[in-house]
Amino acid sequence: MEKLIDLHVHRVLVVDVNKVDERISQLTNQIVERFRKSGFDVDAKEISKRLKLLILEFKVPESEAIRTVTNYLMKELDISREQLARESPLVKIEEITRPNQWVSLKAKVIQLWDASSPNVSQVGLIGDETGIIKFVIWAKSGKGEVEEGKSYLFKNVVSDSFGGRMQININRNSDIVEIDEDIQLPPRELEVVGALIAIQQNSGLIQRCKECNRPMTKGICPTHGKTTGYDDLRIKGVIDDGENFYEIILNEENIKQLTGIGLEEAKKIAEENLDRNAVLSELKNKLLGKYFRIVGTRGERYLIVKEVEFLKGNLKEQVDELLSIIGG
Repeated sequence: MEKLIDLHVHRVLVVDVNKVDERISQLTNQIVERFRKSGFDVDAKEISKRLKLLILEFKVPESEAIRTVTNYLMKELDISREQLARESPLVKIEEITRPNQWVSLKAKVIQLWDASSPNVSQVGLIGDETGIIKFVIWAKSGKGEVEEGKSYLFKNVVSDSFGGRMQININRNSDIVEIDEDIQLPPRELEVVGALIAIQQNSGLIQRCKECNRPMTKGICPTHGKTTGYDDLRIKGVIDDGENFYEIILNEENIKQLTGIGLEEAKKIAEENLDRNAVLSELKNKLLGKYFRIVGTRGERYLIVKEVEFLKGNLKEQVDELLSIIGG
């Protein structure tokens, strides 16, 4: 009889424990889903552990345990109750008009820039059909890197204002999801006729990091440190059209079209002179002070050149004619 009673008690305890575990699991999923809907990833195991401690050990009511765990997570993630109360709305870039907006948006990566701080993982421009905006992925966010020309859903990002311009920041509470959509961009093509008056640093035969494509200095990537690189040819220059200055970027194809020097020719020049800077000197001799017609895509800073050609023949007449056409 005693054995039967013990067996019955054991079965009741097992059933009760199972019910408790099931309830803890339900409450955990409830909290996880609440944060996830607002764009925040949280640790389910940590939540379950804290709920068990509060409910089983300290006999805290379920509602109070949920509130306590939720407040702990909000403090850890540094978010407000307003941010948690709603999902970040899906907006267009033109709707981002003030700092501290928590939003989601679908956009295409137009251009990546060189990060000027080790705290920044990536920085550049993204766009949709309504506009262009700067984005910053902070190194501590732990988010994957994006690629030029690809479209992404930037979820739960926060707007900011820097230098009088709006930007979005991607932090650890954000998500970046690649999407199979060709996001349309506003027309941003520009034609410029003018003289190349300066060639900036980090031009000529440069090395890029194999992992992130950023330019390297003396074999050092600003993100990945000392690593393997590959050669590339580019010019960062300044065009003066008589009224405005335009910072431009010429790629290998542009440079070879103008000078006959491509990547292989540049490597040969560097080898013959035992100096990579010899390539830049050669390009300066061929390009500085010359007049060009350039068509390119305008970024926040640089004009990314698509078409380029020397102006030949009667230079003054061509410049006047082209400026008249552009002005018209």
